[in-house]
Parts: sequence; C-alpha cells; structure tokens
Amino acid sequence: MEAKIKNVPAEGYSWLFCLREMLLVFLPAFLFVKLTSSWAGEDIIRGFVVIWGANLMMLAMIWTSMKLRGQTWQELGLTFKSVNLKQALIIIGQSLLVFVFGVGCFILGSVIVANISGIPESADFSNYEFLKDNLGGLILSLAGVYFISSFGEEVIYRAFLINRLTEMTRSFKYSKHLAVLISAIFFGLIHYEWGAMGMVQTGFMGLAMGVSYLVLKKRLWVLILAHIYMDTLLFVQLYLASN
Repeated sequence: MEAKIKNVPAEGYSWLFCLREMLLVFLPAFLFVKLTSSWAGEDIIRGFVVIWGANLMMLAMIWTSMKLRGQTWQELGLTFKSVNLKQALIIIGQSLLVFVFGVGCFILGSVIVANISGIPESADFSNYEFLKDNLGGLILSLAGVYFISSFGEEVIYRAFLINRLTEMTRSFKYSKHLAVLISAIFFGLIHYEWGAMGMVQTGFMGLAMGVSYLVLKKRLWVLILAHIYMDTLLFVQLYLASN
C-alpha cells in the first residue's frame, strides 16, 4: 500500500472518498461493539472496556487515514509543540470559557426538551453506580475517561468528523455549519445508554463544542481541556451524590 494517496485534485478529496474514509473509521468500531455486547452483558466494567476499545479502534483508524493522506495531526488542530506561560494561560482561559458554554448548552438542551416533550430532566447514569463509596474507582475512571473520552471524543467527533463532513459538503454554502450540526447529532446518538434526555443533553453539548472548534480555528487542546473539566464535574458529582 502506498505511504500516502497521490494525485489528489486541487479542490481536495471527493465526497465519496470522504464517505468511505468515515465508514472505515466508524463501521469497524460499531461492529466491534455489536459483537462484544453479549460478552459485556450487564457488567459495568466490561461495558467500559467495550466502549473504550471501540474509541481506541477509531483513533487508530484516524491515524491511519492521516498517514495515507500524507497529513499530520495539525490538519485537525492537534499540535504537540511546547508553549510558554502566556500561551498556556490563554489556552486555559479559553478552555474555561468553552467549558461554561458547553455546560450551559447541556443544561439548555434538557430544559428545552423537558418543557416541550415532558421527558424527565435527568439522564440515566445507572451505569455509574459502581462509584458509590469507591474513591479508587473514581480516580481510575477519571484516568481512563480523560484519554478515551475527553481526548478521544474531541479528536473523533469534533476534529475528524467536522473536517470530513465539511470536505464532503464543500459545494454547499454553509458546509461548516452543517458539519457541526451533523456531528452534534451523531455525538448525542452515541450516548444512547444515557437515555433520551442524555442524548439530547450531549447533543447540545456537542453543538457547543463544534461551534467552539470553528470559532477558535481548530484549537483542539482548548476543547480537550474543556471536556476534561466537564467529565471531572460529572464524575465527581456522581461520586458525591452516591455518598
């Protein structure tokens, strides 16, 4: 196989190529979840293993996709260069603003849908009951969530998905806006285990993160840090509530 895909047209890759690329990222992970769901059963730990394994598969496929394109992670807004103190403070400040925006949209989504449809105003977090009286479980869960969810989901559902959807619909005037909307819907749907309200809440959160991704010109680390704050707030709340 070639190290990279050559003879790319000046306007970029075709919509069909981008579609195949997305299918190669998401379809194997989807099949992996379906095939291992019976093994996971009602076991919470196994359930996390399945979801985290699927996310790792998608990250690996995205990395392969970038290599075949002859691109670096910087194309998605992910850089690994060092920053000085001033730059670090700016990144932290921006991430706090995104965090507030994301939490606000999360709450807004639940309020709107609850008033329209009468869906209960809380998501289903029964899968996290293992956090009760389990400080070690909280710490280990956060360690895994920071990499798999905070980092992985921003790379997968914001950077990769928005960029590929934008590329697919580039002939459409509002291609970036459409890409953000579709990625937010997709992000909500993958949280199906949280129930209907949970999908709506995470969908609105995904919308806020997608808008931030565009406004901040793909500064992905800002979004990753904001996602870390959100995950920490959620898990600590669940731990404190259970006790």
